[in-house]
Amino acid sequence: MMALGGDFFDVVAPAQFPQHILRWRNDSAAADVGLSGLSDAAWIAHFGRFEPLDGSLPAPLALRYHGHQFRTYNPELGDGRGFLFAQLRDGGGRLMDLGTKGSGRTPWSRFGDGRLTLKGAVRELLATEMLQALGVTTSRTFSVIETGEELERGDEPSPTRSAVLVRLSHSHVRYGSFQRLAALQMPEAMARLVDYVLREIAQAEPGADRIATLMTYAVEGAARLVAEWHVAGFVHGVLNTDNMNISGESFDYGPWRFLPRWQSDFTAAYFDHFGLYAFGRQAEAVHWNLVELAKALRLIAPADSLVPALQRWPELVAQEVRRQALWRLGLQRGSAEAEEALVRALEVGLGEGGTQPDAIWFGFRGGRVPADMHPALGLFRELLAGFEPLPGALAHPYWADATPQTMLIDEVEALWAAIAEADDWGPLERKIGALRQMGAALA
Repeated sequence: MMALGGDFFDVVAPAQFPQHILRWRNDSAAADVGLSGLSDAAWIAHFGRFEPLDGSLPAPLALRYHGHQFRTYNPELGDGRGFLFAQLRDGGGRLMDLGTKGSGRTPWSRFGDGRLTLKGAVRELLATEMLQALGVTTSRTFSVIETGEELERGDEPSPTRSAVLVRLSHSHVRYGSFQRLAALQMPEAMARLVDYVLREIAQAEPGADRIATLMTYAVEGAARLVAEWHVAGFVHGVLNTDNMNISGESFDYGPWRFLPRWQSDFTAAYFDHFGLYAFGRQAEAVHWNLVELAKALRLIAPADSLVPALQRWPELVAQEVRRQALWRLGLQRGSAEAEEALVRALEVGLGEGGTQPDAIWFGFRGGRVPADMHPALGLFRELLAGFEPLPGALAHPYWADATPQTMLIDEVEALWAAIAEADDWGPLERKIGALRQMGAALA
């Protein structure tokens, strides 16, 4: 990121916290980037006091970007309570970012205090662990350190405890990063960013058709992500253009929810008064964002080079939903027509039956049929007979459990209550262990 130059970021200093209590370290993620050998003291030094990692960034960088927030353009954005702390390679050679949340004020904080509540950190940890288990391309919660400050917040009982979170992501370049350069009429900087993304994130060679290549990469990644959210029954809540990662990775979790029932108009954010980012509108919202990305790229490319990728959107999303649904059901692939009919029947049955979605994916895994199947799923059961289970689809002990793992809001609140009322982290740790077992079973 440093090589892009100062047009893209501000060098900032981290906040100085009164305490550093290590609450969560993701040793699995740390192993992927060569950091699993850190002692707890070194972990706190790097991810609580933000002492630089050897060979990485010499100082934190608050990234600059613009964005549409609920489709209103805002040029006053940027990393307001986080920064890019380090960049390093994973085992596959991908460039990975360690970014923060709650690490203090930056030039882009506006009226915020740059802090994060401990509850917000716990919620992000639960979201990322559940999503990763369900096969969603997501950032990973790398570290949570409680920082000993009391914060005033209007959306939770205050004063409330504070934390700083570090997430491991495949890039922090947002659609809004491109929008900013277009708004400021910076074509040379736009060209540098495009080449950086293709080379370092997409791992593609920049060539004569590099803008079309970038647009195709963004559209395909976004289509995969929307399908993964859909099959997971996940509602992100705030799909602004500054919340969209060019890599197609889900990140930046705020008022997220998992569906209690299959309901297209279910919203996650209490401030989404018109259901703009409701469950059934996420594909529409992300496509709208992609159009805005294409508009920004017109600064250095003709429109006709960007349109073909956008035109593939409906087909790509449908293909990815079928792929992800068959994977979660533990079934071998069939013809496109048979898969489409199966998924359509499943969604109709979910909507009409009112059953919690995780119970249906779990109950029908590998072609089995639950004893308490709702009549609305009758057609789905008939079509299911035309598919073969994946080898070992039910081999893991998880599939013998009485009920599936879920992450509904009441569970989230109960896990937080144990921490808030008794400083009991045991239920949270056990839940993460159970989620990882589910992930192993699905894998």
